[in-house]
Amino acid sequence: MELMLGNEAVARGAWEAGATVATAYPGTPSTEIIENAALLSEFYTEWSPNEKVALEVAIGASMAGARALCCMKHVGVNVAADPLFSAAYMGINGGLVLVCADDPGIHSSQNEQDSRYYAKSAHIPMLEPSDSAECLEFTKRAFEISEKYGAPVMVRLVTRVAHARGVTKTGKREKRALKTYRKEIDKFIMMTGFARKRHVFVEEREKRLVKDLKDLGLNRAEYADGAKIGVICSGSAYNYVKEALPNVSTLKLGVAHPLDKNMIKEFAENVETLYIVEELEPFIEEAVLAMGVKASGKDKTGVQGELFAGKIAELFDGKPDPGVWETPGIPARPPVLCAGCPHRAVFYVLSRLRFIVFGDIGCYTLGALDPLNAMDSEICMGASIGMAAGFEKARGAETAKRSVAVIGDSTFVHSGVTGLINVVYNKANTTVIILDNSTTGMTGHQPNPTTGETIRGEKTVQLNIERLCEAIGVPSVHVIDPFEIHDLESMIREETKKDGPSVIITRRPCALIDKNKKENAFAIDKEKCVVCGACVRIGCPAITREKDSVTIDAAQCVGCGLCAKICARSAISEVV
Repeated sequence: MELMLGNEAVARGAWEAGATVATAYPGTPSTEIIENAALLSEFYTEWSPNEKVALEVAIGASMAGARALCCMKHVGVNVAADPLFSAAYMGINGGLVLVCADDPGIHSSQNEQDSRYYAKSAHIPMLEPSDSAECLEFTKRAFEISEKYGAPVMVRLVTRVAHARGVTKTGKREKRALKTYRKEIDKFIMMTGFARKRHVFVEEREKRLVKDLKDLGLNRAEYADGAKIGVICSGSAYNYVKEALPNVSTLKLGVAHPLDKNMIKEFAENVETLYIVEELEPFIEEAVLAMGVKASGKDKTGVQGELFAGKIAELFDGKPDPGVWETPGIPARPPVLCAGCPHRAVFYVLSRLRFIVFGDIGCYTLGALDPLNAMDSEICMGASIGMAAGFEKARGAETAKRSVAVIGDSTFVHSGVTGLINVVYNKANTTVIILDNSTTGMTGHQPNPTTGETIRGEKTVQLNIERLCEAIGVPSVHVIDPFEIHDLESMIREETKKDGPSVIITRRPCALIDKNKKENAFAIDKEKCVVCGACVRIGCPAITREKDSVTIDAAQCVGCGLCAKICARSAISEVV
């Protein structure tokens, strides 16, 4: 028995199931799955450039006869949807499991997307574990189900399951030989005639799975003595219901899709009042109501945010929980760019220039917040470049002289390259600033193709961003240290005035890559300082302004010196 993170247990489950290939793109709350898989032997693991590629690699491994695992967060499933839907038609050879981690409450995402609808739309099974022990067991079962029914299988986690620790029973690795690969063009090639036949196979496969749901043993009814109230739930919601409402009967659905209608109807007949408790969308509730079963739930829980035991106790039992689900009195801790962050200088300049800034996904998104206020949009990975081009096409070329797209190095590789190709091909005048901090920062400093290292730290070919941009056809490509702030401002002014596209690569490593590196801190000379607030406007957490003074916290200062470069009074200097 081991105490395991839910994500760690998924990796262990895939390893015990004999999987030999695991792929992913980092994204909270799923990141630790592949990081833990990389620590296990007999397991090929990779950070792929994006989720679509990750799934395609896993599909290829499955086709070769291997058991393959692919992991991503919920918005990553959007990127991988194209191969996912066709893989559902194609089927598998070796077991293929896609783990997606949803983020109710939007802890680190741009929406609260409910991935259960992907499984339903693609007509593939989805399992939903409630704790770390089930993360391991359900992952192993997912591979079995995948091979039994010839389908990719999704395993859905949520943040509270992925990032919670629980006692988990581990086992030995199953020794599995590769399945034989046979050329089957009517199965593996999704051209029109073959795809029509495979759609029939998909529907028949789902009917067969529905018949076998009871035998799978992943759904279970738990009846409480004399209970008149029954609750249908799955995943993390099951834990909250058991804690908040211990005296009700529960139907725990380990299979989120397809639903076992017979079991649901039988459970409903054995209780007087039926509730459905689920986070986000009324996925189960709508299906239950469509069966003609009287039930409710969303009228109490709503479709936003996470559920908690205290919240359920109050909503269903009318008893406020002592540890209330909205915790008052805790000071707000808004996110902020780290002290020494190389992105800070870029956003400070853009804020001064009052440019329209099309942003992207990454820690640099924090440039949108006070005091920098230097971003106008942020939608999804890679969108900044296309949006900047579209804005210009709608409002005219002069707009490009007052706007830029910003995108991180990892995000550029993920899905920004095609946007830049579009800019060149369709003759936009977009200026793109690629913020190269030598890592994938927000998700925990994972390597990417621009770093020259694999997930296991092995040296590999390092993607040269500037040469790639030149090969795409960008006529003006420049590399600059963003802390050369005056040169950076001049460069942005020059490049945005040019006709045609241009790329500025701001290159400086993330301040957290080497946490042991410590430069001399900076301090403010109170005699010279006039409290103008210029240094405060860069938004460094080490700098604080009180009523009549500004101070630098030496413990937080990493010695980047950006504040000194913008101080017109030369009141800030290095402490030697």
